Amino acid sequence: MPYSIQAQPPLEFIPSKFDPLVLGTVRSLLPTWRRWQIGITDIEVSNLKTLATLYEQFQDGKIRFLIAFRHPSTNDPYSMADMLWRQVPQVMRQQKIPVKAPIHAHFIYDRGIPLWAGELVGWIYSRLGGTPIRRGKVDLMGLRSVRELFANGQFPMAAAPEGATNGHNEIVSPIEPGIAQFGFWCIEDLHKAGRTEKVLIVPVGIQYRYVEPPWNLVEQLLSKLELESGLVSADAVSGSEGDYPKGGTASHRQTFLYRRLYRLGEHLLALMEQFYKKFYGQSLSMATAAADSPDATPLSPNEQLAQRLQALLNAALSVAEQFFNLPPKGNLSDRCRRLEQAGWDRIYREDLKQIEALSPVERGLADRVAEEADLRLWHMRLVETFVSVTGHYVAEKQTIERFAETTLLLWDMVTRIKGKSPFPRPKLGQQRVKMTIGEPISVSDHWEAYQSSRRQAVANLTKELQIVMEEAIADQSRTLG
Repeated sequence: MPYSIQAQPPLEFIPSKFDPLVLGTVRSLLPTWRRWQIGITDIEVSNLKTLATLYEQFQDGKIRFLIAFRHPSTNDPYSMADMLWRQVPQVMRQQKIPVKAPIHAHFIYDRGIPLWAGELVGWIYSRLGGTPIRRGKVDLMGLRSVRELFANGQFPMAAAPEGATNGHNEIVSPIEPGIAQFGFWCIEDLHKAGRTEKVLIVPVGIQYRYVEPPWNLVEQLLSKLELESGLVSADAVSGSEGDYPKGGTASHRQTFLYRRLYRLGEHLLALMEQFYKKFYGQSLSMATAAADSPDATPLSPNEQLAQRLQALLNAALSVAEQFFNLPPKGNLSDRCRRLEQAGWDRIYREDLKQIEALSPVERGLADRVAEEADLRLWHMRLVETFVSVTGHYVAEKQTIERFAETTLLLWDMVTRIKGKSPFPRPKLGQQRVKMTIGEPISVSDHWEAYQSSRRQAVANLTKELQIVMEEAIADQSRTLG
């Protein structure tokens, strides 16, 4: 019986090869694809004049800039593309700014995307001017490509400073320091070339709202998850509208739905705690540390759930780290990236560039190593889904978006546990997008501090970007209600 996953030659770097014909083709197909396959009906962008002016200054050789966009969803590239390809040129023409077509951006993407989305996606990304990065290691080729494009590329850069989607409209994951470092490298390269362009980072907020609140579809999905997770008993809810009082208010419905969501989350948490205790010897001691302290303030149910979740995520990563002989270092996202790279090192083998020359026995052993690595990465993928889950996100603001986001994250988890891919996700309804162009952050203004202390300057700029993006999300949330 063949192995479920086989050893492969090392991952090749995918160079950026911008092709205007590919851009034109994708741009012409995007509106139809976005509306009918993705379900995005409208994209509204605030402060477009700011971005239009920046493109004018870029075209005139006065600035280099990177668009740092929030990354709550895998649909974000479609929103970004519509903003750059359609809306920015419109505003430039309205403002009588010369448009040197195309208005576009080089972009940084995770090298793992073509592994699950297909080689065609890697080919398209390359021809659209994208450049890949491997986040779990010092990717010299990837970093070199980003650096070259930022300083000398035909277009500005674009990247998600959170590093990955987190599934939350209103939570910004920790900003990765690479964005700030890219900015300083760009200044360094410009100075070496005797150039005087100013370097900026432009924050962009992205939030999604359902056109029609899909309460019924969320309830149906929740019912399916309750059934698949074994949450059935005499008093188990069935998910029909008859389970809450007829004529009840929207508030009653939300309260009832939240009880179900909380109950499912607690049930899945208990199942996974038992799984890691029984089969992997994980103590999950962090979950009870606060409760055992005599001076501890009693925790609310949501706080207890959040603490248990963090202990479970730590246990899941520990199982994978023990297999790969990796020390637990950094936050959950850092640990996930290091584990992903450790798995890739055993699947995409640097020492097997001529894999066809292996004997059948050598190939079988290599495949065994690859399969075992892939199995351990399953634990990491579970954690990836929940790195931004707080335990009180829905409780503090019971909107349909927060209900949907959390239910979909639970769907991701259950789907992975069943051994299936969580892509594509269930579609709960059409959405509209609200994007906000923030005030540009001048990397150049931090240059003097960078020369004194590089690490501190990168940390300070990263912190500034974190604050700006969090404030933008808060402002958007208030505007959208």
